[in-house]
Amino acid sequence: MDADVIVVGAGPTGLMLACELRLAGVRPLVLERQSHRRDTARAGGLGGRILELLRHRGLLERCEAACTGPVPAPRFPFGGIHLDLTRLADPPLHALPLPQQRLEDVLAERAGELGVEIRRGHQVSEVGQDPAAVTAEVLGPEGPYRVTARYLAGCDGARSRIRVGAGIAFPGTTCPEVNRLAQVAFPDTVTVLGNGDLDVAGHGTVPGGFTRTDRGLLGVGASPDSPVVSLFTTEDETDEYDDDIPMSLTEFQDSLRRVLGTDLPVREVIRLSRFTFKARQAEQYRKGRILLAGDAAHLFPATGVAINAGMLDAVNLAWKLAADIHGRAPDGLLDTYHDERHPAGARTMLHTQAQVALRRGTDPAAEALREVFQELLADEQPQRRLGAFLAGTDIRYPMPGPPGHHPLAGAFVPDLTLHSDRGTIGVGDLLHTARPLLLDLADREDLRRAAGSWRSRVDVHTAKTDDRPADAILIRPDAHIAWAAAVDESPDDSVPALRDALTRWFGAPEGDV
Repeated sequence: MDADVIVVGAGPTGLMLACELRLAGVRPLVLERQSHRRDTARAGGLGGRILELLRHRGLLERCEAACTGPVPAPRFPFGGIHLDLTRLADPPLHALPLPQQRLEDVLAERAGELGVEIRRGHQVSEVGQDPAAVTAEVLGPEGPYRVTARYLAGCDGARSRIRVGAGIAFPGTTCPEVNRLAQVAFPDTVTVLGNGDLDVAGHGTVPGGFTRTDRGLLGVGASPDSPVVSLFTTEDETDEYDDDIPMSLTEFQDSLRRVLGTDLPVREVIRLSRFTFKARQAEQYRKGRILLAGDAAHLFPATGVAINAGMLDAVNLAWKLAADIHGRAPDGLLDTYHDERHPAGARTMLHTQAQVALRRGTDPAAEALREVFQELLADEQPQRRLGAFLAGTDIRYPMPGPPGHHPLAGAFVPDLTLHSDRGTIGVGDLLHTARPLLLDLADREDLRRAAGSWRSRVDVHTAKTDDRPADAILIRPDAHIAWAAAVDESPDDSVPALRDALTRWFGAPEGDV
């Protein structure tokens, strides 16, 4: 075999997958068709659960250092209206202004540190598989060649050749509209007012937030504390655009003129991007030895969620692939990738399609719906519910177990502060290596002893925490909880349950392998 896993695509999903595989002791080979990283503006930041996961891998500080501006206040678009979380002391959703190009730089640097091989300018033209391996036909700068591996992961975007070649259906719809985004600085003839409106000399006031005209939708995101203003237009169009050809300022100003009916002078351009919205999800995330992740597996008709979902796909998939390659995966483990991430994708699809309905309606009933929805979002409980929806923090994986098993099972690990022989640390500090972890919060020697038969696969750490939620929690490499023991649960109940969870997720005890 030339590699353990061929990863097709060196975007955020493919690079994250390669890093996670390498942490798990697997040899990935990344093949990227572009010879150089594209400078075309794409995603403009990260938000939601992936920020917590990056912190657990020790990468969040690098991402923060690569940011292009200050962290914005927690205000987010939702279907043509605004979700304002600034009045919450602990908002459920945060964003990081990190353009995709810089995110890819951070992940590529980390991949290099881990020894990942990345071949740029190498396009996969065909894939095949048999019961033992997968083969990729590749066209590289020096001609065609062939590589083989145990598995192949298609992280090659919306027009995925891997998905098409594997014969995986990609049903859904395409919204008949084009969206254009610009981040700009204005000359002195445009003033940002305290409420986020724009005062334009010779025109008057352009409202902040979203404005619907007869010709489309205009979005203005501005603050008197920042010189950079975000402008967004949506127009009904059916034209196809080449994603590799960047949008020009002239194209954006033409769109702005059509929607707003006037020109806005621009002094400096920070970012320009154009995109269409699609609502599509692959019917299968796995077909034999070929798997899909990121945009190859799902396309969502709203901004701010695609990278979050794709990178979380990668983290869920990597440790399961590694367990299979190392020969210690329990039966059906790799199938849980589809079983967990496909429903997660469907839930993201649910709220992004709801945004389409809110955004695209133009009759009085649609205006009434937006007005009612905006009124509901003035209350804390709807703000928290919708914020968690957008962040992906409401995703809980189904965990097998007896009725009434611990409520933490399947959830993302809470942000616990731990006191141990290593000092005061966060639970994420124990997850940098992406290894499974049994976290003993009650000094339970019986549980530590039960986990001893998995000592080469599962780390064990004893610590105390304030208001402990459980006596012990078993944390998977993707930071989801596989099992938890209730506070003061008896050994007769907790020890067999722990051994069952360890076997279910991490294979047979070492003496039985």
